[in-house]
Order: sequence, then C-alpha cells, then structure tokens
Amino acid sequence: MRHSIGSPMDHRVYFIIGDLVANMLVGALMAVAALLFIGPGWNMVVAMVAMMALAMLLSLFLSLALGILFGSMEVMVPAMLSGMFGGMFAAMRLAMAEASFAQLAGLGGGAGLVVICIVWAVNARIRGVQPLEG
Repeated sequence: MRHSIGSPMDHRVYFIIGDLVANMLVGALMAVAALLFIGPGWNMVVAMVAMMALAMLLSLFLSLALGILFGSMEVMVPAMLSGMFGGMFAAMRLAMAEASFAQLAGLGGGAGLVVICIVWAVNARIRGVQPLEG
C-alpha cells in the first residue's frame, strides 16, 4: 500500500503550483495595496493594525475567486494569512520610509511563500501518514 503525508489532492502538481502562486499573489497584492494607504508619517503599530484589517478583508474576496480554481477551503485560510502578513510587513516597512512597488511586491510574495510552507508543514504534522487512494 502506498502512503502519503497529507491528502492526495496536496500532491497534484496543479494544486501545489496553484497554492504557491495564489499565496504569493495575494501577499504581493496586499503589500502593494499598503502603498496606497500607508505613508512614512504613520505610527508603525497603527499602520500594521490598519493594514492587517484591510488585508484580511481584501484577501477574503481574493480567496473566494481563487477558491474556484484550487478549492475554497484549501485556499481561504492560507491566502488570508498571506495577505494579512504581506500587508502588515509592507505597512511597517512603509511607516519607516518610502518603498518601491517592486520592493513591496517582493516582500509580500515572500510572506506568501513562507505562510504556505508553514501551512503545509503544520497540515502534514496534524494529518500524519495516510494511505493514498486510487
């Protein structure tokens, strides 16, 4: 009998690439959205909390759209976390000094990549080894 860590759907290339791209995209978009709202004059904590709330709301709508392609439950929580952290990191960065579009997109995309890796690791730890179906 073949075994797998996590669910069988996690191992289909389409879903693996989709998870990576979706989370990096949401993180990057929320970080860039911070550019529209946060400036160097903001208090860092206020900027972080403001972007956390805004990014969670905007990420919800993005995750609903991405959920059509990759499964709603598999995308929603990681995408909202990616957006939240991408927005928070960008807001703190922007509260210190100005940043370019590319810097913020890279920061948010990196946050999305780290979040999805942590979610996969925690998911594998919780589910453990399971038999592959089919």
